[in-house]
Amino acid sequence: MSTSRIMKWVTGALEALLGIPLLGAGIIVGLLWTPLLIMLILHIITLVLTKKDGGASTGSILGIVTSCIAWIPFVGMIMHILSAVFLMLDAAKEDNASNGIIS
Repeated sequence: MSTSRIMKWVTGALEALLGIPLLGAGIIVGLLWTPLLIMLILHIITLVLTKKDGGASTGSILGIVTSCIAWIPFVGMIMHILSAVFLMLDAAKEDNASNGIIS
């Protein structure tokens, strides 16, 4: 399993956690929106690794957008859930690095 796939699983799980209605909001507001900045950085790292490995980048791009607009209460919750789903679907697919194909 490539590093980018592991990062997609990790960021997908964190997005799912932040998408839980009261728990996610409590984490984000309680830590003064710092989790959104941390997630932005993690999504950018995941996107760079994914591009390097030749995998699908839809989830990472959606995660970056989510990190930028998730401060909006209900929009943020929906975006976190969508990001989690797309990241986990992307992580479930094999990328070129997992197949042994290096471009």
